[in-house]
Amino acid sequence: MSSSKKVITKEEWEKKLSEVKIRKEDMNRLVMNFLVTEGYVEAAEKFQHESGTQHIDLGTITDRMAVRKAVQCGQVEDAIDKVNDLNPEILDTNPQLFFHLQQQRLIELIRAGKVEEALEFAQEELAPRGEENHAFLEELERTVALLAFDDASTCPVKEVKELLDNAQRQKTASELNAAILTSQSHEKDPKLPSLLKMLIWAQNQLDEKASYPRINDLVNATLEEPVT
Repeated sequence: MSSSKKVITKEEWEKKLSEVKIRKEDMNRLVMNFLVTEGYVEAAEKFQHESGTQHIDLGTITDRMAVRKAVQCGQVEDAIDKVNDLNPEILDTNPQLFFHLQQQRLIELIRAGKVEEALEFAQEELAPRGEENHAFLEELERTVALLAFDDASTCPVKEVKELLDNAQRQKTASELNAAILTSQSHEKDPKLPSLLKMLIWAQNQLDEKASYPRINDLVNATLEEPVT
């Protein structure tokens, strides 16, 4: 017979939490990391001034957000020009990223109904890369399948039609954003979401050993009474 789990009261848990010390500098760096990675330039500038955290060239955030916005608006050529102005090595050393940007250009041509231009672009810019990489070829074939319909938005194949969703633009923009961050020696993903995932994982592990106050409301960090 298995023994019942130990119950830790809210008061006991709060006392244990109060004994854990976190340096203010670490908290400030965590917040700044999130603001920089996600591109909140005005908030980052204000927080940097108020907290006295290590100086960061916030102009790079503005440039990066301009690139990201261009992709999100379907202006892929403009985004490529902006990236090359920032650092031409980003695309030169990342063939997969460059292919996805070119693929997005093709999608935008199809979205605009420019069928002949889309076919020509696919043949001249994307087909040669597809011949060298099977994964690229599959992506190209999936994209070109949109041209089989007079109105691409009526395509019945979900995996093909979803290329026209804004989520596809966001996916490409995020991949490009991560590459720029890496080139600037920043983490490509903010640390805060990872820490929250670790918190949830740790709580689930503790559930196997004891009943204790959980934080189910992550926004307010509210401790709830343990379930007995």
